[in-house]
Amino acid sequence: MVKISVWTAILTIVVCVLGISYAAPNLIFSEEPQGVPSWIPHKKMTLGLDLQGGSHLLLEVETSAVITEQLDAVVSTFRRTLRRQRVRYVDLGADDGAVVFRLLDPTQEEMVSSLLDDDATDMLLTVGDNAEFRYALSEEELRRRRQAALEQSIEVVRRRVDETGVAEPTIVQQGQDRIIVELPGVNDPEKVKRLLGTTAKLTFHMVDETVPVQDALAGRLPATDMVLFQEGNDEQSKQPWVVKREISVGGDRLVDAQPSFQDGRPVVSFRFDALGGRQFGDLTSQNVDRLLAIVLDNRVISAPRINTAIVGGSGIITGGFTVAEANDLALLLRAGALPAPLVILEERTVGPGLGADSIAAGKIASIVGMTLVVLFVAASYGLFGLIADVALLLNVALIVAALSTLGATLTLPGIAGVVLTIGMAVDANVLIFERIREEVRNGRSPINAISTGYSRALVTIIDSNVTTLIAALLLFNFGTGPIKGFAVTLTVGIVSSMFTSIMVTRLIIVTWLRRRRPQALPI
Repeated sequence: MVKISVWTAILTIVVCVLGISYAAPNLIFSEEPQGVPSWIPHKKMTLGLDLQGGSHLLLEVETSAVITEQLDAVVSTFRRTLRRQRVRYVDLGADDGAVVFRLLDPTQEEMVSSLLDDDATDMLLTVGDNAEFRYALSEEELRRRRQAALEQSIEVVRRRVDETGVAEPTIVQQGQDRIIVELPGVNDPEKVKRLLGTTAKLTFHMVDETVPVQDALAGRLPATDMVLFQEGNDEQSKQPWVVKREISVGGDRLVDAQPSFQDGRPVVSFRFDALGGRQFGDLTSQNVDRLLAIVLDNRVISAPRINTAIVGGSGIITGGFTVAEANDLALLLRAGALPAPLVILEERTVGPGLGADSIAAGKIASIVGMTLVVLFVAASYGLFGLIADVALLLNVALIVAALSTLGATLTLPGIAGVVLTIGMAVDANVLIFERIREEVRNGRSPINAISTGYSRALVTIIDSNVTTLIAALLLFNFGTGPIKGFAVTLTVGIVSSMFTSIMVTRLIIVTWLRRRRPQALPI
């Protein structure tokens, strides 16, 4: 263990130099540096919500709206199937988690039930008196669909937040239908609330030009149609449109959306995938010279006339947008639609002052802890203790460098992990030095004592650190938010402390031993 190859020594020195270099920006720059060449280390640690302030949101997913929408889709499918087979029915609609209707000819019960089997997967059929059909979702299926809607909502929220550039947000599930969103450093929480509160469901519907708008507003509306409004400057200037309930093309086929300009006006260009492009091309080629309504969250954005078939799988959305509105709409469409509306139940804004106090307290705790450890080790082991103190300082630099390079978020529990690592960092050296003392008392020479001390203590050091590392990895895997922050700093600290305690101290001690060749060890 006393012999160190040249490459091992060079590698150890390079790692230490790089660690100091990548940790230095956290001490040199008070803010993120601008105009620094990319090859110069300039990244700083990202501070979490509890340190730099930001927004905390508690969202509720209205999963009942998803069930209602899915049942409405089944109603539309049943209607088309029954009409195609010329089956007479009444009172078709969704009611209390089920699709219900009544046949006018009870003799068709068996034929209708077999006819609708493929359209009513995962639904339970009961037939009551007077040929009353009821297709209901089981409790297990309802739970599965609600959970799927919640998981999809979390993923969409994460994509939307990532598009805004927020560093290391925390987005986790709470309970059966709620989501916690923590956004460190957000200085415009209202914009984020607007982005998260918008469902952003884009659909394309054909306009029914055969039904007068006044008749539709008076309630004389076919079951296959609905009335949607295009917003104006005020409530009185809203324009009503009569559109088909059936979705001609869904926005789930969008693969890209970008803000652009047409004739000097902000618009949003969009592009479908291959299947969506074919559907859009078929739709426009079969409905030339008809109006196509572009609907976002049950609101008509625009209703242009199809002048020619659009077969390229792309198009534009116009709607009198401002530049900011076009940017936000493109962001929402790229991130995807929420499966259900989100309701903001709670909002808290954490000021940076609390974070500054936490950072100051963390600095004091770190400095006091490090000072006590340094003094204790130096007093206990003399020159070897001072070498361990140098390794401890390098350990802290490596931790800061790793957190800065990886872009990990430092939270208040993360600071606790750093302080804990400082206390644990000298454990390996204590084991090594005590083993060297024991070998010296047994009469071994300095070289043999150091070699034996490092080699025999190595197994114990690895065992103790690996068990702690396993615990840290489990915390990271199963924990959320602050727990993960603690686990990250603890994991980085364990790895760096093993490196500095074994490699760095051994390099310094061996270099000293070769130059001084002492007859007795000052330990």
